[in-house]
Amino acid sequence: MSLPEIAALADIPVLADTLPALDKAAADAARDRQNSLTKPPGSLGRLEQLAEFMAGWRGTARPEIWRAQALVFAGNHGVCAQGVNPYPQEVTAQMVANFERGGAAINQLCAVNGADLTVIALELGRPTGDFTEGPAMSETDCLDAFWQGASAVDDGADVLILGEMGIGNSTVAAALASACFGGPVAEWVGPGTGSDKAGITRKVDAIERGLKRHEGILNDPMAVLAALGGREQAAICGAVLAARAARIPVILDGFICTAAAAVLYAADKRLLDHCLVGHVSAEPGHRKLLAAIHKRPVLEFDMRLGEGSGAALALGILRAALACHNGMATFGEAGVSEA
Repeated sequence: MSLPEIAALADIPVLADTLPALDKAAADAARDRQNSLTKPPGSLGRLEQLAEFMAGWRGTARPEIWRAQALVFAGNHGVCAQGVNPYPQEVTAQMVANFERGGAAINQLCAVNGADLTVIALELGRPTGDFTEGPAMSETDCLDAFWQGASAVDDGADVLILGEMGIGNSTVAAALASACFGGPVAEWVGPGTGSDKAGITRKVDAIERGLKRHEGILNDPMAVLAALGGREQAAICGAVLAARAARIPVILDGFICTAAAAVLYAADKRLLDHCLVGHVSAEPGHRKLLAAIHKRPVLEFDMRLGEGSGAALALGILRAALACHNGMATFGEAGVSEA
């Protein structure tokens, strides 16, 4: 199915009632196959669980990855006026150009793990508003970015990798996480691209002022996305839901990408049922966020680059899981006696 037309942010949470759910019969059939393969049941651990997950969302007992799509969304942020970023915002466009030339880490990781990468710059010359002074985006701007993300998803993909680029967006991610899941702001804030102690203090202060300014909408996750988020965060939400409509499993990247998608979880936790988290970031808020949304990362490699790099790396593990699932012989096929 296609993602239904959404005319207002308030329409998004109710999608959980109509979007496809896990195909339990396919997942059960995959589990039965795992238990018939030439190994002790459960001995491949998380690889078996990943195969069952893919089976349930692709609707077949023996899923395969013919096409892996990787999308990286880039945006700029008005909150950078508060001195929260150690690098100038020009770096966002410079890194987009680097992606397009094939010179970034995400290019190498997509190439080696077999993913087709597309980078989408979202109005880099028009940063969002400074959320300490007003909403980052109007509802119209937020929905426009949402649909840019949704329309970028290839319905023919078997798995979708999501990443982001945007100077200042670790502050945006911490603001979204704090608004949606509460707790002291300082527990969500980390160095991002290399903020020192003073820079981290500025981040905390900016987020606390932003939360105070927008305290009247903090019980509405989709309004939070517009008030505190960025275009790349809205695009990630659109891509997540378009993938769900097409029964495409999603691999989220680190803290910033997860925080964007976690807005959907806060709206209705079912909206992220088809999502894996590729890795747990070294950014300190990520582990806390994963606990809040009840997601276990595929990898823990102390990465904090962004770009979708951890998600692309996790794709290799997912491919390995399916290679074992589909390629191993059963006891009967191999002529091996079962216990």
